Amino acid sequence: MKIKLKNLGVMKKAEFELGKLTIICGKNNTGKTYATYAFYGFLSFWRQAFSISIPDKLVDQLMKEGNVEIDLDGYIKNAKSILKDGCDAYTKRLPVVFASSEKNFGRSEFLIELNPEDIKPLESFKRNISSAQAQIFNITKLSGELKVSVTLLAEKEKIRIPEVIIKDAIADAIKEIIFGNLFPNPFIASAERTGAAIFRKELNFARNRLLEQMSANKQQLNLFDLLTKVYTDYALPVKQNVDFTRQLEDIAKQESFISKNHKEIIEHFSDIIGGEYNVVRDELWYIPKTSNRLRLTMDESSSAVRSLLDVGFYLRHVAKEGDLLMIDEPELNLHPENQRRIARLFARLMNIGIKIFITTHSDYIIKELNTLIMLNHDKPYIHQIRRDEGYLDDELISSSDVKVYIAEEALILLNGNQRKTKCMTLMPADIDSELGIEARTFDTTIEDMNRIQEAIIFEEEG
Repeated sequence: MKIKLKNLGVMKKAEFELGKLTIICGKNNTGKTYATYAFYGFLSFWRQAFSISIPDKLVDQLMKEGNVEIDLDGYIKNAKSILKDGCDAYTKRLPVVFASSEKNFGRSEFLIELNPEDIKPLESFKRNISSAQAQIFNITKLSGELKVSVTLLAEKEKIRIPEVIIKDAIADAIKEIIFGNLFPNPFIASAERTGAAIFRKELNFARNRLLEQMSANKQQLNLFDLLTKVYTDYALPVKQNVDFTRQLEDIAKQESFISKNHKEIIEHFSDIIGGEYNVVRDELWYIPKTSNRLRLTMDESSSAVRSLLDVGFYLRHVAKEGDLLMIDEPELNLHPENQRRIARLFARLMNIGIKIFITTHSDYIIKELNTLIMLNHDKPYIHQIRRDEGYLDDELISSSDVKVYIAEEALILLNGNQRKTKCMTLMPADIDSELGIEARTFDTTIEDMNRIQEAIIFEEEG
């Protein structure tokens, strides 16, 4: 799967692929956040952007006979066309995702390009559609079959829902079956997350606005259209952070698969923040490891504790296997030692089935990831280094699982022109299984600093 961007912010043309770990690095104002937000928006709303037509005759048959079978083969063969039309529809929504003027995206393009092997329908699927009174019908796909069975669960004379809702429910199920394995469920921590943590009680506009609109509108609601109408103040990832932090007391009642099956990862995260978050009688506290009696509000806690608040609750309460965890600048407010620790946390999450997507300015994070790649070799001296330095097997990374892109100016072909033009794009970085990631955006700066210091020292000695 290849994500292609055109005329998005400062980026004239760029593309990237998703790995188990995807990294975008580069200087400030080079388009890293634009690429990240655009991809996150698509993953959040592809179900609403995609259009699948359900023929009237199938609904008629369902209502007459109580059951209908739908062949998926035609939809699967048409997957690329469905995807292309969906990307076109999503591109028109970019001003909403970025909370910006439509004129800034008049020439923008967002496209996902698939290989034939990318389409892997869900092996099985089951969904019940209910009303307030009773179950109405179910939608089922059995393992090994390429057809969907829709069965009425209520007497057709008692069904009082519009046919358009039946069509939409069936179409949504087919979308999920065909594309559900392709697009991971995203969770994002934006660079503005620290402010959301401090003012989370005050920043409750998202929930209130949504509820007000839902109560005022008696017709069928489309979530994407609703967001288009009522959310205009902040970019989508920032709104999502606000919504998430506003509901932490309720979220704390859930338990993620990490909390159930990988408590060592929760402990790893607790070491990074030096304590743990706790909800007591609907109040959020930070409890440092140094004192079980001390409880701090977010206002009283360190900036590092605030910047990782939503990530901590995601890991403990929300995370599902197969998710995509996206973090804009994970190094925010972290000491270099904790930047190394969070790189190792990313590796452990990758190895239990969570994909990671980050933008970063941190040489420490890149270098630690390089170490995890370089240590992933079956050589006696490598084993000894791992033991001596305290690295665990579940922290090791394969270079083939990592995709790194540098946002920078480069010569590329634009709009079919034969001559290359210098413009902002994403350039893939070389990743070697022995040496790790070639992050030249950091290396050049470090080399300049070393050169200047060496000149000072040698001049003094001379």
